[in-house]
Amino acid sequence: MTEVDWAAIAGGLAIGAVLSVLFFAGLKVGMRLALRTRTPVGFLALSAALRIAVLLAAGWGVVQQGGVWTFAGFALAFLVVRMGAITLVRAGDAL
Repeated sequence: MTEVDWAAIAGGLAIGAVLSVLFFAGLKVGMRLALRTRTPVGFLALSAALRIAVLLAAGWGVVQQGGVWTFAGFALAFLVVRMGAITLVRAGDAL
């Protein structure tokens, strides 16, 4: 049976939380800037591509350096931060 590496999960949670907050902060900035441009779709597409590429590269780096358990923490942190961001937006609080 495989043992759970709690230290690796904690490290992944920390890295994932920081990068996820940056990801959603970038979404907020991208949305605000896109609404001020004449071509918001192009701007949003570029913003999304950059944010997704950075997050995927970071996830790849986490797997390479820390292994599967670190990536599990990274992914879990992203989901938790995402739920928090959605909750804040639905409550009417701008992130």
